[in-house]
Amino acid sequence: MNTADSQRLASELERMGHHVAVSPDDADILVVNTCVVRQSAEDKALNRLMLLKALKERHPEKVIGVMGCLVGVRDPLHLRKKLPFVDVFMPPSEPAPMIEFLQDRLGEVEALALDEQARAEREAIQDGDLILPAHEQGQLVSAHVPVVYGCSHACTFCIIPFRRGVERSRSVGEIVAHVRSLALQGVKEVTLLGQIVDRYGKDIPDGPDLADLLRIIDDIAEETGLERIRFLTSHPNWMTDKLLDTVAELPRVMPHIEVPVQAGNDDVLENMKRGYTADEYRRLIHRIRERIPDVAIHTDIIVGFPGETEAQFMDTYNLLAELKLDKAHLARYSPRPNTVSDRRMEDDVPDEEKRRRHKMLEDLQAQVMAEINARFLGEQVQVLVEDQHRGKWRGRTPQNKLVFFEADGDYRGKLVDVEITWTGPYSMQGRLPGQKISQEVRQIVDIPLLG
Repeated sequence: MNTADSQRLASELERMGHHVAVSPDDADILVVNTCVVRQSAEDKALNRLMLLKALKERHPEKVIGVMGCLVGVRDPLHLRKKLPFVDVFMPPSEPAPMIEFLQDRLGEVEALALDEQARAEREAIQDGDLILPAHEQGQLVSAHVPVVYGCSHACTFCIIPFRRGVERSRSVGEIVAHVRSLALQGVKEVTLLGQIVDRYGKDIPDGPDLADLLRIIDDIAEETGLERIRFLTSHPNWMTDKLLDTVAELPRVMPHIEVPVQAGNDDVLENMKRGYTADEYRRLIHRIRERIPDVAIHTDIIVGFPGETEAQFMDTYNLLAELKLDKAHLARYSPRPNTVSDRRMEDDVPDEEKRRRHKMLEDLQAQVMAEINARFLGEQVQVLVEDQHRGKWRGRTPQNKLVFFEADGDYRGKLVDVEITWTGPYSMQGRLPGQKISQEVRQIVDIPLLG
């Protein structure tokens, strides 16, 4: 979500005549886009701002902005007092305060002036909204498209509703224009975003749901050359059979579902206010696999939630071992100010114990992923190539599995068939059909699967 917000702001700034800077020292405008889902992310943002404070003291003419969840949707009076050197505070997904500040500073005529190149680029896009900044146009293969902002399902551990506000679905027309613009700028894959993306349209009377939106985007993909469509993040309570059938039916919608469980014990789930039981989640996974046989399922898990006992943690461990999901995003619980868990529950699981539980799940999941990926050894998979990394092309399968391969020529943005020659828990190595395996890959293949 923050990546999409940053791209939108950068695009707006370029339409005012600004250009991307090589480094902060060279920039006239610096914006820190923030996330506060975890304390570590908030600390990182504040540390970065403190570095910019020194830069601002040396160069007071530079404009410093803060955007995102650190600002939130309410008036950030406390931040204004804490960060007096910051010129502009922008709520999540809202670049207007920065644009208005610059217009006031520069004057309306200069602020709205576009050079000839910017004007031509703007006219080339039907809706006049470039979306991507110039340095990413033609370079970005995959992009994110927010479809619903905020969240109205307040889990006890989550700060998002407080920071991003209530659920607000974007109109179909706005989303369509966004996707079309991205496709015309060379993007081959879009991921539709929402805190609970399955709830798209719930706040619009008689509006389309996510399944309807996927069909509309699929039609646009056929017109514009868009190759793949994904969506995240889902919630077990809102994943309908209609949505699953739509994923199964539409070839451009990838068989990749991200549906967090957070915990495998019913008491912990109730304390989290998740709204389902472990067995209901288990049945959902079976239903997803039944309707989409080649699906990859990702989940999120929090360890060390207030009051979580060893036995309750083992319920989570055993559920993960049983379901054998393709990926698990693991986090140690950290209390966030203004959440229910922070106000009403004691953070009573020691940090050392949280780390032990986290490591147990990490080791288990690595083994599960290694076993799943090993099934692809010797198979051909279709890869959408994103970029080069350390001399190899890097891309992802329909199931969002990372694949590396060597080849001459430019493969960025292309769909290619790759024969898998080595697999590990987190990535796979391959070759183009008929291509010899390099010595480097041979050496990788000789590494034990879980080594």
